[in-house]
Amino acid sequence: MAQQRGTGKSPTISEVAAAAGVSKSTVSRAFSRPQMITAETVAHVMEVATRLGYVPNHTAQALSTGRAGTVAIVVPDIANPFFPPLIRGAQAAADQAGFSLLLGDADEDPTREDVVVGKLGRQTDGIVLASSRMTEEQISTHAERRPLVLINRDVAGLPRVLIDTSTGIAAAVEHLAELGHRHLVYVSGPTSSWSNAERRRAVRAAGRRLGLKVSAVAARRSTYDAGVQHVGAILDTGASAAIAFDDLLAQGILAGLSARGFVVPEQFSVVGCDDVLAATMSPPLTTVSAHGADAGRTAVELLLSYLGGDHTAERRVLDTTLVVRATTAPPA
Repeated sequence: MAQQRGTGKSPTISEVAAAAGVSKSTVSRAFSRPQMITAETVAHVMEVATRLGYVPNHTAQALSTGRAGTVAIVVPDIANPFFPPLIRGAQAAADQAGFSLLLGDADEDPTREDVVVGKLGRQTDGIVLASSRMTEEQISTHAERRPLVLINRDVAGLPRVLIDTSTGIAAAVEHLAELGHRHLVYVSGPTSSWSNAERRRAVRAAGRRLGLKVSAVAARRSTYDAGVQHVGAILDTGASAAIAFDDLLAQGILAGLSARGFVVPEQFSVVGCDDVLAATMSPPLTTVSAHGADAGRTAVELLLSYLGGDHTAERRVLDTTLVVRATTAPPA
């Protein structure tokens, strides 16, 4: 095959099939509908195709299947560090299936999100909608027009991937209680976020079970600046520890506490969520690990299964764990 490439010609699907010892249809499915064949066969075909330098003709595939060979993912805030790993996971799954991936950013605006999803729906075979801020009615309307898979939004009748942070959040509350904290404050994120509602509910439930006082401060946007700006309100609650909606908000809280002369964790404890910045902070942040990359990859796999004919409204739940680092200690 080295002589073949020396001629400047790209190897054909027939040549890949012959080299892999499979049919042309199997090669085609490995790139367009990998869920229809075994993972071992997909890996074997991909290895042979890569070795030969084969590139699938997506235009021809689109003409023969009526599909664009493209899927999209829409996120509420591409600047939030939770979403890049999730997008990379989605990209890896799309690449393996021979699909291109388009990206849309809603900028935490449900009206903009509605418009972005509508535009991408006309250009793609299906959409992964991550942490949607739209209403259930809007989501269902889009799902009637184009295959749709949700991440961190629990809408019955639609395939979705949910990161169950309630387990990790409950562990965080238990950890703080064991250290001796009796009053916690939950610093919430976007009001329209399903994840925010689930995390707030988990903090309150665990607090009731353990006999702790739980206050709340509404940051509303998950940004570093919001964390800094709400430190005054956090301290006014009288709590000795805070659980933040995510690591970005927690990072701002740490900076705001430092600016006011508070030493963490000796004078105040902080817990984040998502584990996307925690290990690089100073001090390293205790946080709940949320496995965003796994969620992105799983969502695209569900979308490709749907495109392959499996219309089951599967509900995948990914567990979370608490990672204890250096921002939690017994109260002063």
